[in-house]
Amino acid sequence: MADFPRWNPFAELVPLQRAFFGDDWGPAHRSDWPAPRRGVESPTTDVYTSGDKVVVEAHLPNFSKDDIDLDLDGRVLTISASRHSREEDKERNYVIRESSESFRRSVTLPEGVNTDDIQASLDNGVLTVTVPTPQVTESKRKIEITGGDSALKTIESDEDEAK
Repeated sequence: MADFPRWNPFAELVPLQRAFFGDDWGPAHRSDWPAPRRGVESPTTDVYTSGDKVVVEAHLPNFSKDDIDLDLDGRVLTISASRHSREEDKERNYVIRESSESFRRSVTLPEGVNTDDIQASLDNGVLTVTVPTPQVTESKRKIEITGGDSALKTIESDEDEAK
């Protein structure tokens, strides 16, 4: 009896997805459907407000602060990191293992942030960048009108006199 090929309902969509997204999608585990690659290529980055500051958190496991660069161009904060490791094992027929990892992520900060007081820290693989926001005062208020107390004046025209 002949073997039938495994039917994949998404087989016609795979070339379209590769054409649209490019080759940044790798094969999913035991499936013909592509899935995004995980790891340092696309680190988790969170941007949120906390009280009077904007916080940017990037999860960068196994990176040291020397591996990470922070650049600010106007309101665009760019986080980039790269590292290269090399391991030699001369006892096992001289094996050399090399790996290289890098990424780059840009975040546009909201208008009005104080970019002069940006602070950054790296703790347990999480880079935290805090940017203070300006104090917001109460925007609704009553405005007093000053000026003379003029009474309403009636303007008469020639048409009113003709009637």
